[in-house]
Amino acid sequence: MRLNPPRAVLDIARQLRDRGYDTWAVGGAVRDALLGLPHADWDLATNARPEEVRGVFKRTVPIGMEHGTVGVLARDGVLYEVTTFRRDVETDGRHAVVEFADTVDEDLGRRDFTINALAWHPLTEELRDPFGGLVDLRDAVLRTVGEPADRFAEDYLRVLRALRFAGHFVLTIDPHTWAALVAAVPQLPTLSAERVREELFKILGKTPHASASLKLYAAAGALRHWYAELQEIVGLEAAPVAAPAGVWARTLTAIDTLPVTRPIVRLAALLHAVGMPAARTSDLRGGWRYPGHEAIAAGKAEVLLRRLKCSNADIERVTRLIALQNDLFPPDAPPAVVRRWLAHVTPAYLPDLFRLRAALARAHGEHGRDLAERCRTARRIGRGRPPLTLQDLAVNGGDLKALGLAPGPVFGEVLRALHERVLDDPNLNERERLLRIVREELLPA
Repeated sequence: MRLNPPRAVLDIARQLRDRGYDTWAVGGAVRDALLGLPHADWDLATNARPEEVRGVFKRTVPIGMEHGTVGVLARDGVLYEVTTFRRDVETDGRHAVVEFADTVDEDLGRRDFTINALAWHPLTEELRDPFGGLVDLRDAVLRTVGEPADRFAEDYLRVLRALRFAGHFVLTIDPHTWAALVAAVPQLPTLSAERVREELFKILGKTPHASASLKLYAAAGALRHWYAELQEIVGLEAAPVAAPAGVWARTLTAIDTLPVTRPIVRLAALLHAVGMPAARTSDLRGGWRYPGHEAIAAGKAEVLLRRLKCSNADIERVTRLIALQNDLFPPDAPPAVVRRWLAHVTPAYLPDLFRLRAALARAHGEHGRDLAERCRTARRIGRGRPPLTLQDLAVNGGDLKALGLAPGPVFGEVLRALHERVLDDPNLNERERLLRIVREELLPA
């Protein structure tokens, strides 16, 4: 079976063979190649020990020697991971104690799912499939290697990996595997925040139809343990009766309309509604209103993202987008109002905010033409580089000092007053004109 790996993979396997070692391509690259999908990361497994691998190649990196992994820097400039065959000796649900093995079948036996327990020999083109992974790929079934309860107990992250794989590759989870997965869900809190976060980020950053995996999160009960804020919106309806779609369904639709190249915006879409349960109140027509849910959602999102140990930069951007999700200027707003809105939003958030707003509009079944026009208006006015911050003013504290003003709170008051003037009329933002306004109108009598 030909899988057409990079030439470097063949070269590495050939050099190891010439030294008497057996080498196989394993992991996601083999699986994806069999599915006809792009496959960039080719990992290799061999019976050579780490120090032996380093003895074969001139340029290596000790990525994880204790786990048997050596990085081989090939002629194409790519670092390929070469790992010694391993078998599990002991597991605790989070980590495994392993020892080196002698055969590829032993190595495949410690894999999580049959579709990942495939190995392909770059030189002989033999496919090793001891657990029926090829048939499961063809039948679109996700099944564990061996007894499902044992596989999940070895590493409970496999619960989340199963949900991600099933959604990403559009697979049906084998009933026996599903039952064991659901039974293992209560053990998810034993995982580290970093590992849980990375699974979510892989869904948002790699799967166009992320909703498929996220629906499985909800169906398996996985949201309750790390994403309780999201669990609260599952089943939350827009009205007491005859709601066209619940909040959770619309949230998933919004995520799917956003590209995988914008994972942070997709994360904001995922969390945009988590303030709705706390804000919900009935209106006079028998429906629901959610006054102030944006601010509540931003606060809840921050708690969730800190729980996942996300970076401060990601937390700030996601929570800001959530807080601003419905903060738009009126369609017929004059330029001064748009400039004030831009000063409040800041241009750095402009593209992502409109992406988020457009995704939410589509999820509500809105056409979005009015939104597109407002986006064009904001961009047109922004291209004029209006003075949106105090730092953009043509005067500063030194100029005020030269006019005889003493440093202190009055500096800020004067600069803010000037900023209001130039937001109304950017043509005023010239040093002499602003100093004249200060002298004639703003200096204390």
